[in-house]
Order: sequence, then C-alpha cells, then structure tokens
Amino acid sequence: MSVTLNPYIGFRDQAREALDLYHRVFGGELKTMTFAEGGMVQDPADADKVMHGQIVAEDLTLMASDAPASMPTPTESNISVSLSGDDEARLTGYWEGLADGATVIEPLMKAPWGDTFGMLTDRFGVTWLVNVSGVPA
Repeated sequence: MSVTLNPYIGFRDQAREALDLYHRVFGGELKTMTFAEGGMVQDPADADKVMHGQIVAEDLTLMASDAPASMPTPTESNISVSLSGDDEARLTGYWEGLADGATVIEPLMKAPWGDTFGMLTDRFGVTWLVNVSGVPA
C-alpha cells in the first residue's frame, strides 16, 4: 500500500498556462482533461477550461484545475509549495524555471541554518519554497 500527498492548485482561467510552465520546469508527463472532455460543461464558457491537469515527474506529482464559472474564484491561500532535497542542480533548475516572471521574496542563497533557500511567488500567484540541504559553503 502507498499514499501520496501532492499539491492541487486552483485557478480561474490560467491552469493550462501554469501547467505548461510547470511541465517545462519539472518535466515528466502532463495530462489534462477539459470540462468538455469530462462531460461536465454547465456553462459553455467553461468547455475548454482544465477540469483536471496532472504532472507526474520523477520525484513529484502536481495537479491543477480551473474553477468553473459556477464556483468562486480561488483567492488567497495559506498553502505554499515546497521543493527540497540535496540535488542542488535539479533544485536550482526548478528555481530558475519558476523565477521567470515571478516575484522573488527571498533569493536562492545560503540560509542561516546552513542550507540554500529561496522563496518566490510565480506569475500565477503560487508561492514556492526551494531548499537545498547540505550545500557546502
């Protein structure tokens, strides 16, 4: 048996664009289903929106969708997405990809606790924390 915990990010109309960026950053396999493909169209304006999108990469699973017109727009959240580990090259590459068009809250640099850490809010409003453990000075 296994359990997987992964982020599921909600958007109004940007899920496809966000998933495309995240797919370029993380690689893996991207699958999407629109409301039309899922047979869940209540408003014709929602037909081509992403009902469910999923990226499965070597070391992560990320999901996202658009809220249909009948649901409230996702707004503020107290959730951030954290990427951590000791693969400096991979995590730095993720940081660089996510930083395109982002607001950097904390640059990716040596932190007081000895790791390399950075935080940013990407161009879709999602906050990401990147922590590279055990990076030598």
